[in-house]
Amino acid sequence: MGRSRNPRRAAAAVTAVEEAVDGGLARLVPDPDRGRAWTLLIDGAPQSHVDLDDPAYLSFEYQRRIGHVIDLAAPPGKPLHAVHLGGGALTLARYVAATRPRSTQQVVEWDASLVRLVRRELPLDPNARIRVRSTDARAGLGKVPDGWADLIVADVFSGARTPAHLTSTEFLDEVRRALKPSGVYAANLADGPPLAHLRGQIATVAARFAELALIADPAVLRGKRFGNAILVASDLPLPLAELTRRAAGDPHTARVEHGRQLTDFTGGAPPVTDAAAVDSPAPPPSVFR
Repeated sequence: MGRSRNPRRAAAAVTAVEEAVDGGLARLVPDPDRGRAWTLLIDGAPQSHVDLDDPAYLSFEYQRRIGHVIDLAAPPGKPLHAVHLGGGALTLARYVAATRPRSTQQVVEWDASLVRLVRRELPLDPNARIRVRSTDARAGLGKVPDGWADLIVADVFSGARTPAHLTSTEFLDEVRRALKPSGVYAANLADGPPLAHLRGQIATVAARFAELALIADPAVLRGKRFGNAILVASDLPLPLAELTRRAAGDPHTARVEHGRQLTDFTGGAPPVTDAAAVDSPAPPPSVFR
C-alpha cells in the first residue's frame, strides 16, 4: 500500500487496513489529524497509537503515563536495556528508541501475525535496536538474562484481559530476576468497580518490591468507572514528586498514590499466587463505544 509523506495527501488518500491476526480482527486506522499516524484496534478495542513521523508522540493516556516512567527511569537521553511484555504496534519501544537513542530493547508479543502486520504497515526505524520475540510473555521473560534490564514494561492483554499467569508473585519473581537492582517495573492494569483485581495486583507487587506508586484517573481510583492504572515498582526510591507533577499536567489529569495511602487502598487484599490467579476482568462493552 503506497503512502505519501505529505500529511494532507496522506489524510485524504490512506485508508484503514484490516487483517485477521491470531488475537482477532486487527484494524489499522489512519489518524485524520496527523499525517502518518495510526491507531491499532483488535476486535474493536483500541490497543496502540503510532505516529511514524514523531514516535515520541504518545496519544493514549495510559501510554503517556508509562512514557513518564520511561523518562524518569534514568537521566535524560541515557540508553536503557528495556523489555516490553506485550507489543501491540510497538509504540513504547519506538518511544524509547526516539527519546533514548542506542537503547537495546526486547519486545515479547505472542501474536506473530500481528507482529508481521505491524512490521509491514508500520515499519520500525532500521537503526532502532529492537528485537521482537513472538512467544508467551512469561516464557519470553524467562529468556532475558539475570539482571539485564533497566526497565520492564508489562502491557499484555488477550481479548482485553491480562492473562492470569502474568498476575502472580511467581511472575513477579521472574521480573525481579531479569531486572538490575536499580531497575524499574511498570505494569498497565485495567479494572473497574469494585477494583478487586487492582487491589490484588498492588498487594502482589508490594510483596516483591520495596517501593510502589500507582498512576490513575481519580474516577478510576474511586471506583466510578472502568479504566487503566499504571503500577510502578522498584527497590530504589521512585521520583514521586516529578511523576506527580507530570501526571497532574497531562491532558487527562491523573493522580499518583504511594506509601500508606496505597497500602490502605488494597483493603488487606492478599498477594496473588499462580494457584489462585485469574484473568483480569473484561471491560464493559460501553468502554469502547
